[in-house]
Amino acid sequence: MTMAVALLLIVAGSVLFHVFNPWWTTPLASNWKLMDDTLGITLAITGIFFIVINLFIAYMLVRFRHRAGHRAAHEPENRKLERWLIGGTTVAIMALLAPGLLVYANYVREPRDALVLEVLGQQWQWRFRFPGGDGKLGATDARFVSATNPFGIDPADRAGQDDLLIAGDEVHLPLGKPVLVLMRSNDVLHDFFVPNFRARMNIVPGQVSRFWFTPTVAGRYEALCAQLCGVGHSNMRGYVVVEDPASYKAWHAALPTFAKSQAKAPEAPAGGDARVRQGHALADSKGCVACHTIDGSPRVGPTWKGLYGKTETMADGSTALVDEAFLRSFIRDPQARHVKGFPPVMPKVELTEEELAALVAYIQSLGSPPAQAAAEQRAPR
Repeated sequence: MTMAVALLLIVAGSVLFHVFNPWWTTPLASNWKLMDDTLGITLAITGIFFIVINLFIAYMLVRFRHRAGHRAAHEPENRKLERWLIGGTTVAIMALLAPGLLVYANYVREPRDALVLEVLGQQWQWRFRFPGGDGKLGATDARFVSATNPFGIDPADRAGQDDLLIAGDEVHLPLGKPVLVLMRSNDVLHDFFVPNFRARMNIVPGQVSRFWFTPTVAGRYEALCAQLCGVGHSNMRGYVVVEDPASYKAWHAALPTFAKSQAKAPEAPAGGDARVRQGHALADSKGCVACHTIDGSPRVGPTWKGLYGKTETMADGSTALVDEAFLRSFIRDPQARHVKGFPPVMPKVELTEEELAALVAYIQSLGSPPAQAAAEQRAPR
């Protein structure tokens, strides 16, 4: 009897939680209302079965509870009941799967006039690419992936020379224009997910995933990685800005081409601003920014603001001055020493001597504790 009452309370609590649930889906900002409808159908079918099955079990517990002098009749099989169960289950599963299959078929069948956007996932950041004036994306190959060419665009492919690159975490899209999203990964499994668009898809290394949507509401929407991809997973975020066509065209016109990004800048003296800029670019391209901030806020690893010249305490209790030698050795072999208070999860990053020097120069440019204290004292109150 206690179990029957418990089941009834679970059913009642589940129904009430669904009715008064404060965590409904985010406001819809695309054409995929069908996603919400499919979710509603799924909840309705599974909810009905959940209620019916639990009420049936509760009834059976009461109806056939143990009583002295009564024994259950042994019935090895009931073909009529089996046929009803098989038929009912088959119909229910078809009703559960059919809407989703129909919606998915449309989800990956884009309109002919769709704007093409490529999304590149890499631990732990997003990058974006548009076709250039020829309307075609250049060919890519893992052999060409580097700090200056994270997309792996083939330099010999003319179609890729005018491709438009967005190295940051924010991409703009025009309001009311269908968008075909092509997704690739440079390392592990990712998932590009914009909740307001109901749009998401797993990104499997070695293959190109795709879906399409039409943004219907202007705004700035957060894009997430919805597949656990490592220690920096929670920081793998980006933004999709939906704006009127005129604003989008102005933003789009200012994007750099692949050819421009590959043009060599004039050599600068060692320690100059050019080296710091190169280190800044490397921090973005190598994914350092996913674990290290430059504003002093904590993340997976120590912040780079004021790190140079600081004395760090190691996990074994020893201390070390964060100078150029320390940074070089730590970046080369991050597992050799562990900074206290931070997990030893930093991967080994392949860098040339020039790239290593640039990255160290960039970290040094973010200030040291004495320099920051002096600057704060000089600042007007």
